[in-house]
Amino acid sequence: MTRLKHTFALAAALGFALGAGADARELRIASGAPPPHPATSHLYSGLAEYLPEESNGELTAIMLGPEVVSLGQMKDALQTGLADVGNLLPLYFPAELPNFALAGELSLSAKDPHAMGAALTEYTVNCASCQQEMSNFGIVFLGSGSSDPYVLLTKTPVKTADDLKGMRLRSGGAPYSRWAENFGAVPVSISVLETFEAMSQGTIDGSMASIGDLLAFRLVELTKGVTAVPLGTYFSTSNFATAKATWADMSAEERTALAKAANRANAHFTQRWGYEFPGIAQKAAEDAGIEFVDADPAFVEAAAAFDLADRATAAAIAKERFAMEDAEARVAEFIALVAKWEKISDEVNHDEAAMAARVWDEVWSKVDWSTYGM
Repeated sequence: MTRLKHTFALAAALGFALGAGADARELRIASGAPPPHPATSHLYSGLAEYLPEESNGELTAIMLGPEVVSLGQMKDALQTGLADVGNLLPLYFPAELPNFALAGELSLSAKDPHAMGAALTEYTVNCASCQQEMSNFGIVFLGSGSSDPYVLLTKTPVKTADDLKGMRLRSGGAPYSRWAENFGAVPVSISVLETFEAMSQGTIDGSMASIGDLLAFRLVELTKGVTAVPLGTYFSTSNFATAKATWADMSAEERTALAKAANRANAHFTQRWGYEFPGIAQKAAEDAGIEFVDADPAFVEAAAAFDLADRATAAAIAKERFAMEDAEARVAEFIALVAKWEKISDEVNHDEAAMAARVWDEVWSKVDWSTYGM
């Protein structure tokens, strides 16, 4: 009898657990990146971990791999309902998301990864035209993150500006193309996923990218030189673009839980991509015999001067292409936010938990979750 009671009790407990799991809402999430990339290993794996914690088990997630939803397919996946939450790169759609395009044009001004993710998050949440753009696009914004400062990953080591002349370099966006052209290189606009093949086939001579790409995209097998010059970071991201239909079907409490999980994951991702992964990649590069080149001081100075002057170019482009008449004011506002968050990032010693807490207090705690994104 005792054993029978134990069996019934165990069955009842299992039934309760299964029932609770069945009641949880499972979100389909997609990073669009390969497993080694921080967008998968930390950003989206982080969201999957934090979501049940922040929602008391009411929300869970199932990951869709890049073979199901790639970065290039993210827009369609979100708009058709294949994915509920996806890693959207707004620079793929500059005409539809011009505010993100403007932020992307300012990439060369970036230095501190945590500061950049936080600055773009605060700017976008409080920008009425940004919110309207995303609504028209069919998504809800839940924060940004940033890479480490970009470097030159080349098949022939680069020390001076003259060494760049004629080199074909993979460019991740317009500011990098302008930078390359300024120094006599030839920018090549291809997906980061195509970098390895392009370098191995000789289509390009290198890439302007995160040093983490050595591991995330196997460039450690092809790169001969790494050169650090002021190249900014990649931060124009919508890390957790949420399908508007999914968002509309969620309660204010569910939205808050998703936002809290996303905020934690954004900081976790930036810590990995911007601070930890570069050290791991550098060790792998050293082990592979890749040369770390000290750039000529004149080259560094010229690159920094170009980065500063390029802000005016970014504003002019926004005016011309998107009729953004207040572009200069927007640039000034964003640069001021960058300065604010650089100070905060320094104050907390670039600690991810502290940064997540500050972003929540400064930005997300002021949001009305019953109306945001609607």
